[in-house]
Amino acid sequence: MDPLILARGLVKRYGGRTVVKGIDLDIHPNEVVALIGPNGAGKTTTLEMILGLRPPDGGSVAYWCEDPRKHLGVQLQATPFFPALTAAENLQLIAAFYGMRLQPGEMRDILQRCGLAEAERTEASRLSGGQQKRLAIAIALVHRPQVLFLDEPTAALDPRARKEIRDLIRRLSRSGTTIVFTSHDMEEVEKLADRVILIHRGEIRAEGSPESLPRQYGVGNLEELYLELTV
Repeated sequence: MDPLILARGLVKRYGGRTVVKGIDLDIHPNEVVALIGPNGAGKTTTLEMILGLRPPDGGSVAYWCEDPRKHLGVQLQATPFFPALTAAENLQLIAAFYGMRLQPGEMRDILQRCGLAEAERTEASRLSGGQQKRLAIAIALVHRPQVLFLDEPTAALDPRARKEIRDLIRRLSRSGTTIVFTSHDMEEVEKLADRVILIHRGEIRAEGSPESLPRQYGVGNLEELYLELTV
């Protein structure tokens, strides 16, 4: 199956420092891909180049369609809400940026899928941390993207909120959304990802399924692999 996104030789420099060093990355339909690696490894910068948020200093990105921005959804670590607006009003405003107007049924469907049905009329500033993460994902889903990028979607959440976000990711995957996410939680990666890509010092050090990678490197699990390859 042809990839949706084909990145080749991506390079990014800041001053005299190269933070991404020739990364090749393919994203295929209907898969869940986890990017793992230490802080500063180049994961977020790689995603930003794929998304067109940062221009690469080398390499290229090819997409399956002419205007990928219409088909990509993005949840960054810090999603700016309009705090005085309700969850529903935030969604309606973001939809307007895409030239859309959500019908009541569409609004309820997005809120329901993201576990926010009861928070429809709650101001964004009054939502819990887990609800705000779900609202960030709901905002990324407003235009029905084919590929969804999530940057540490469960970071700094309590166990219940983490479970809710993981359940949401599973539901989205089952509905046919291709998902790329970053995480430092190896248990989460093992549970959610079809494919794992470990990035360290701007390079891909390992790639494969959560089951095959530990066997390939002779370790017991992903956490041991992470520790082995990020020294």
